[in-house]
Amino acid sequence: AAEGAAEGAGESLEEELAGIEAVSWPPFADGPSEPPADPALARLFPDAYGPGPEAPPPEDLAPDSDEAARAKQDRAASAEFRRYTENDLRARKRADGLAVVRALDALTPGERGAVLTLTPEQAKQWLGALNDLRLAIGTRLEVSDDSDDELYQLPDSDERKPMVMAYLWLGGLQETLVETLMP
Repeated sequence: AAEGAAEGAGESLEEELAGIEAVSWPPFADGPSEPPADPALARLFPDAYGPGPEAPPPEDLAPDSDEAARAKQDRAASAEFRRYTENDLRARKRADGLAVVRALDALTPGERGAVLTLTPEQAKQWLGALNDLRLAIGTRLEVSDDSDDELYQLPDSDERKPMVMAYLWLGGLQETLVETLMP
């Protein structure tokens, strides 16, 4: 052990700091630069710049138009933004989902049933996870402002009915949690 200490004593301060930095700072990993092809994932990880998903695709624009030039700039800016932020965003969404699962796993039924008590941080994670679930389900159901009434009218035989019920239940749960957090 004394020999190891003697060997380390010969290192320069720069070498020691380089060793510490290598341990303290994991290598940076670029995230993806292209938006996800899956519509639900694209909804969860949208482009940061541009006119939004309702805009015509860039291929439909006149090649030398101002709109095409703007679309090209927006795509490049979105790719750069996504590259530096999406990994962290994915990690946060994963952590939010795991927080929900862990809280539910920790529940034990009592005399009044299971009572879930959340800290403010857990409530924030729950709201994020509930929102993400609703966005993903809503995208799969192609929910729009115009389709709300249609969703309430689905017959039980419609294969979308269970997902609609989950979508509506998650919305009620989200609303209740928000109301509980209000002063």
